[in-house]
Amino acid sequence: MTASSVRLLLVEDDEEDVLLTGKLLRASERSTFTVDWVSNCDSALEALKTPYDVCLVDYRLGADSGLVFIERAIAAGFRGPIVLLTGRGDHDVDVQAMKAGAADYLVKDQLNAQLLERVVRHAMERKEVEQALLRSEAQLRQAQKMDAIGSLAAGIAHDFNNLLSIVLSYSELAASTLVEGDPIRSDLIQISEAGVRAAALTRQLLAFSHQQILQPKILNLNEVFAKMETMLQRLLGEDIELRSPPAAVLQRIMADPGQVEQVIMNLAVNARDAMPQGGQITVETTDVMLDEAFTSRFLDAKAGPHVLLSVSDTGTGMSPATLARVFEPFFTTKEAGKGTGLGLATVFGIVRQSGGMVCVDSEVGSGTTFSVYFPVAAGTVNPLPEPVSLERRSLFGTETILLVEDEERVRVLVRTILHRFGYVVLDAQSGGDALLLCEQHPDNIDLLLTDVVMPRMSGRQLAERLAEIRPEMKVLYMSGYTSDAVVRHGVHDATIAFIQKPITPGALARRVREALDSDYAGLYASGTMPTAARVALAVSS
Repeated sequence: MTASSVRLLLVEDDEEDVLLTGKLLRASERSTFTVDWVSNCDSALEALKTPYDVCLVDYRLGADSGLVFIERAIAAGFRGPIVLLTGRGDHDVDVQAMKAGAADYLVKDQLNAQLLERVVRHAMERKEVEQALLRSEAQLRQAQKMDAIGSLAAGIAHDFNNLLSIVLSYSELAASTLVEGDPIRSDLIQISEAGVRAAALTRQLLAFSHQQILQPKILNLNEVFAKMETMLQRLLGEDIELRSPPAAVLQRIMADPGQVEQVIMNLAVNARDAMPQGGQITVETTDVMLDEAFTSRFLDAKAGPHVLLSVSDTGTGMSPATLARVFEPFFTTKEAGKGTGLGLATVFGIVRQSGGMVCVDSEVGSGTTFSVYFPVAAGTVNPLPEPVSLERRSLFGTETILLVEDEERVRVLVRTILHRFGYVVLDAQSGGDALLLCEQHPDNIDLLLTDVVMPRMSGRQLAERLAEIRPEMKVLYMSGYTSDAVVRHGVHDATIAFIQKPITPGALARRVREALDSDYAGLYASGTMPTAARVALAVSS
């Protein structure tokens, strides 16, 4: 068996005991010990600033006590096992040693090589298990805290986006009736622009809570970065040098390209803000193989091939207290009004939802490095067809649309928009009302426009039941919920994309027109449509 190498610090003021302990350690057949010796408490505390696997300390150190040293060493940050040595067996000393934080207790008169080696090895193994348990508990507490904040953020984002749908849509509709130069039109445009900025914040909240509906594709990180490098350099400013030595060969990942760009952008902006006097940002990519020892630091992480994206800066760095909260939403070290505190929270959410991991290394005055690990894609997928560009004049229609939406304000808004674009609208508040209306309506209904998540009957269930009596009717889903709710109601899969909420008149009219002009009846209702043709035709409400 190959002997393990152990670096040991011996704290002992009796030179004869030092020689005896060293002799016993050298006699070990299972471990090779590298021993450093100090004779007093202060020297030992200074020595422990360098890494040691284990520490042996005598109970009596002149004027000091080994028990006091154990407490001071742990308080100073030493996380390895400490074994107390004493010249006499005493149960009270044993108890005191355990209370002080010692890993074990040995009587010098009873020592032999096998016992000393076994106690040291077992102490190291127990300490390793203890530290792993503490890390797991810390990870779980952090994950629970982030999930709780994320659930709250997602709920706020959903409700807020329903309100923003109304603000954005009505301001756009009102502005479209006024001539250029009308002061009221200018005011409405300001309202709309503020709503767009607010919508961007809610998207960041959903990204943090990793509850966005992603559109993953096979990507090469070097190609993604190359497309945005020029724009990034302009954004960073002339006093920031952007370095990007890409890997010569890079494996591909499965991720949403827009979200990956958001990760790079947010990390670059964060680095820029850490260098108010200018500096250097380095963006690097490389293939890495992660083992279980590394991935055990992250919940739900899996070992295997990954692509590493690292963003380093020469900025001010972060203190341990800041590092502990760096990914929390709304936490920022910037002055009031200078940041939302959502940039790094967004990065955290996007990476987690993409199956990856993100970690950060930083010291005050020494800069910061963010390391993002994306799992390598297992294979390739058929890309979604590019949406057909529609001119505004082709967005109008005269078809009949059955609108089903349980929230009255959103239903009234959607009905108003559809009327503006020329459609005949039949509206219902629930799936049951829609079934009754559909049975009683004597004429053709061209499109079912339904919310996904509704009381008693989901949009998917409604579409399936209506397909039996109106098989030629096409279906367009609306969703104001996050991906988890949509998946549970049987609508979303990897080939379906949802338009980013909140809705606006143009976006809604475009999706409706695309659904009506498609070649497939009962779209999404029967589940028989060819995969390559399952175009994204869902509107968030």
